[in-house]
Amino acid sequence: MAENKTKPTQLSVTAFINALPDETKRSDAKTLVKLMQKATGEKPKMWGPSIVGFGSCHYVYESGREGDMPATAFSPRKAATVVYGMSGRFAGADALFAKLGKHTKGKGCLYIKKLADVDKKVLETLITKSVAAALARHPA
Repeated sequence: MAENKTKPTQLSVTAFINALPDETKRSDAKTLVKLMQKATGEKPKMWGPSIVGFGSCHYVYESGREGDMPATAFSPRKAATVVYGMSGRFAGADALFAKLGKHTKGKGCLYIKKLADVDKKVLETLITKSVAAALARHPA
């Protein structure tokens, strides 16, 4: 079975964020670090070259594939910042997403062009509840 490519690294989160060429992305990344650190109680860690992750959980799929992933994470991509671990598998998730503001969703991901477009308190609640749901399904 193939090994996961995205793993924790020793790369510097601060250096990664400071190297972002766009000032808005840089500022948003710093804000997300604070939000996610508060939500998880974990320090940020680079997962691969471009994902800032917090905490860890171990997953096992029905296929037998297993691995580790951050409990929550984000990556400031060119088109939008991707927030990982946002499956919405908890009571009240739809209502929170409806109040969040301008965003799009994929399977387990949230895409935000800039944090100014969303309600940060709602985002913090979504992150906190998503992390709790992920850790309940996939303990570290």
